[in-house]
Amino acid sequence: MITTIQLSSSTRQKLAALKTTPRETYDELLNRLIALVPEGDDEGVYTDSFRIGFLGARLDIRASRVTDHDLVKKRLGL
Repeated sequence: MITTIQLSSSTRQKLAALKTTPRETYDELLNRLIALVPEGDDEGVYTDSFRIGFLGARLDIRASRVTDHDLVKKRLGL
């Protein structure tokens, strides 16, 4: 089944820039990006909610929306 998703033109341009070849479909590209989120580790398979949180945390780090651990400890007096 094929479906349509709405994207802004800037998002579509960003996705197009990530294609490995001009013939790569957006479905193939999105599946490559989804594969970047790990499915599990030695302890087992991650739940979907954990994988979503993991991705959110990586995006927070990239956007500098994090606080240094030592700074938190210092503020808490630990």
